[in-house]
Amino acid sequence: MDDVRTYKYTPKDFKSDQEVRWCPGCGDHAVLNAVQKALSELDVPREKFAFISGIGCSSRFPYYMDTYGFHGIHGRAAAIASGVKIANPELSVWDITGDGDALAIGGNHFIHAIRRNIDINIVLFNNEIYGLTKGQYSPTSQKGLVTKTSPFGTVEEPFSVGELVIGAKGRFFARTVDANVSLSTQIYIEAAKHKGTSVVEVLQNCVIFNDGIHDEVAGKDVRDDRTIILKHGEPMIFGKENNKGLILDGLKLKVVRIGEKGITEKNLLVHDAQEANPGIQYMLANMRYPEYPVALGVIRNVEGPTYETDVENQINSVRERTPVKCMDDLLMSGSTWKVE
Repeated sequence: MDDVRTYKYTPKDFKSDQEVRWCPGCGDHAVLNAVQKALSELDVPREKFAFISGIGCSSRFPYYMDTYGFHGIHGRAAAIASGVKIANPELSVWDITGDGDALAIGGNHFIHAIRRNIDINIVLFNNEIYGLTKGQYSPTSQKGLVTKTSPFGTVEEPFSVGELVIGAKGRFFARTVDANVSLSTQIYIEAAKHKGTSVVEVLQNCVIFNDGIHDEVAGKDVRDDRTIILKHGEPMIFGKENNKGLILDGLKLKVVRIGEKGITEKNLLVHDAQEANPGIQYMLANMRYPEYPVALGVIRNVEGPTYETDVENQINSVRERTPVKCMDDLLMSGSTWKVE
């Protein structure tokens, strides 16, 4: 029997009455639409959602959602979202952040939320630039990028979001492109259903300060040959003609063509997002064009104990064992004396 939805929402039910003030053509508009579509399909009451943000263009997100929300300060969205979830585990908590907000000043909060496996959903808009503050390079900007703060090209090596997440013991990592609303919607649904920290990296376009930064792989004319959409339990196939795939060649991934050198679909790797050992998932998350296609979809999705559940269990366990049942018990415990 099909699941019966208790709450019959539409995306419009999650749109606030606020004017959306992102630049025309900004990738944030598509992200907003995809999230609203995903929430309408989750069968969760609207009052159970909370959207938390830090600072940046992406962080205007809570204003445009007809849910509970909190606009925090620079880099602190993950910390605030963690507190919200621990205080009220029944909430579906969403941390909306950017590559600068999450990975620079917010880096510590980001990795420790992931390490603790707090049941929050982190949506990281990655446009490889500081957009709100007018075009400085960010922790994900490619080495050599010329910006206002790197006029001769940045000499720093960029973070790989997937590498960082898996290295911090992340159990859910996915990647999507802002313009692919259908794929994004499905990923947000899977992220919301995952029990633990989910991180979704969105390859997002800033039309003002870094326009077209992802076009090399996500452009309409090239995306089929330069990206691969991974699906759990299915062979790793890509290409306009669906004639390319991935195999494991020794300790490395290798791109092959189906039909050449005896390669058939049976030779290809089958994606296992639920494999606890992150080895292959780590390689998939780090694939870069032109040697490899860029991996999209849910790359890692592994269940495990969550921080807020462990905290609640610990509190209940201590309550059962402690002789302190009220304030009088606490005040009269330990070293006490009577004043005559």
